[in-house]
Amino acid sequence: MIRIEHLEKRYGKFQALHPLDLHVRAGEVFGFLGPNGAGKTTTIRILAGVLPPSAGRVVVDGVDLATDPVSARRRIGFIPDRPYLYEKLTAWEFLEFIGGVYDVATERIREEGRALLEAHSLLPFSDTLIEGFSHGMKQRLVLIATLLHHPRVFIVDEPMVGLDPQGARQIKRVIRDVAAEGRTVFLSTHSLDVAQEVCDRIGIIQHGRLVALGTLEELRKGGDANLEAVFLKVVEEEALHPSLLPPGEVQ
Repeated sequence: MIRIEHLEKRYGKFQALHPLDLHVRAGEVFGFLGPNGAGKTTTIRILAGVLPPSAGRVVVDGVDLATDPVSARRRIGFIPDRPYLYEKLTAWEFLEFIGGVYDVATERIREEGRALLEAHSLLPFSDTLIEGFSHGMKQRLVLIATLLHHPRVFIVDEPMVGLDPQGARQIKRVIRDVAAEGRTVFLSTHSLDVAQEVCDRIGIIQHGRLVALGTLEELRKGGDANLEAVFLKVVEEEALHPSLLPPGEVQ
């Protein structure tokens, strides 16, 4: 569903992202982890079509993001770490606007928008200005707007920040539901507990390089009890003994 080939990003002489090859399958929740400044957000912005790569390419659901960006972006739903909302719109107006951007039919916006608002406990606030929403309500509205056009690939950067336990549980349920429908979730998070709970596979990036990849069980071969122990070991060992995964496509 997502194919990344020899992806690089440079800022002048600084190499923010070294050649990255990765294949994320349909129906998979892929966790993308790393310390601050490792290259997670850079990678995610390239995948979402927000930031151009310096080299390499991204293919989403069979469509090359560089050669057919409009078609590729229609297949993507993106929630950045700091989503922007037009706070002078009501929740309903915001959904109509986002639906229009993706050419979602008006009747479908009405039906699915209402169903999503109800499922996420926002229907009573559909005619309320977004500026009056709490942080958690805004996060849920962004999630609803992202799901409205049924993206094949769901890219999420730090979705749990500032959410209460109920809101976090809702997000985790949606992530698993999306994957169960055969769609793909690319999830970046600092919450190792969340990654351990919802991800099918995990990649760990450091200094712009993918330094570990696999299921939790594969990453725990050293006998570590949980993802936190695995993560800290990988990051610390990589800092002491820098290495690369074998070249070529990583499956």
